[in-house]
Amino acid sequence: MTTTFTDETRERAREIIARYPADRSRSALLPLLHLVQSEEGYVSPAGVTFCAEVLGLNKAQVGAVATFYTMYKRKPTGDFLVSVCTNTMCNVLGGQEVYDTLSEHLGVGHDETTADGTITLEHAECLAACDYGPVMTVNYDFFDGVDPSTAVGVVDELRAGGRPMPTRGARLCTLKEMAVQLAGFADERDGAVADGGPGEATLRGLRLAQEHGVSVPGFDPNTPIRSKAEADKEAAKAKAAAEAAKPATPVQSGDATGKAGTGERTPAAAATGSTAPDVKAPDDKSPQVRAAETRQPDAETAVPDAPGTKVPAETSPPGPRDARKAEAAGVAANEPAGDGKPAGDSTDAQERNLTEASASADGANNAAATETGAQK
Repeated sequence: MTTTFTDETRERAREIIARYPADRSRSALLPLLHLVQSEEGYVSPAGVTFCAEVLGLNKAQVGAVATFYTMYKRKPTGDFLVSVCTNTMCNVLGGQEVYDTLSEHLGVGHDETTADGTITLEHAECLAACDYGPVMTVNYDFFDGVDPSTAVGVVDELRAGGRPMPTRGARLCTLKEMAVQLAGFADERDGAVADGGPGEATLRGLRLAQEHGVSVPGFDPNTPIRSKAEADKEAAKAKAAAEAAKPATPVQSGDATGKAGTGERTPAAAATGSTAPDVKAPDDKSPQVRAAETRQPDAETAVPDAPGTKVPAETSPPGPRDARKAEAAGVAANEPAGDGKPAGDSTDAQERNLTEASASADGANNAAATETGAQK
């Protein structure tokens, strides 16, 4: 195991893994990636190795997850990650201008860090706060309705050692401190969570509905929400009433069960118009079993998409003995691979290719030599 990480990080890693069932420990990978990022400021190769070792995975599996999510940084990041939304709504409201101003003011581009290691700037596709745009976040805490001057003021205060208060949310913390919280541990700073407020409610949709007179038909906000049991009871009563209100449909001879003389049809028969007996299918299999049998038919069954074959319209399913014979034939035709190389692999093709490549190279050299001699 690597020795890069502290004992505290290792203890927290064990605590994270213990949150999940023993046979589902790989579910702890996401918080573990945040944990290693909290110590190094990014997910380094050592962090990938650490996560792989404690979870019993290989590094490729961990790396695939770490490179998928943008919250996991793959190179050293500043103390404060400043993200400016430049997606459609914020862009229309001036988000791109905010980003361009910060980029010029800080002297960095997207995913770049200032020389003092304080600010890493990035443009974000969407920060899910369209009615507060243009929106900027600092370590995922929101600054709503920013403009170029207010955004510059925020980053200048951060570089001077200050902690500007977000529009909504708790007191700002560094990216490493935020990573600890994203790993599932509480903010240990005294009074940090009590700072700040919830911000203005997101009521834009409601205000537009009121402005244009849009409402849900028959909606009464004072109507209590029924429990599931009450709703099921009401549904059962309504169904019983509907069944009782159905008129009996006479039939010529026999009902849907095949019994003659009743003069009535069952609800299923009335719905389909059929007079056949309502008998359960003899081959009662789950959809999963049917799908598996469709993908791997036995040797006697024609494959629907095979060239020159036709699937018979009516055939009886193969018996267990036929299935066993087909399985035995398939096993005999596909011998397991040995330890040396896959079954059917041969060195003949490789040697032939090498010989042809060598001959082509010799021919090209001879042609070049002839051409050089002719030129001389």
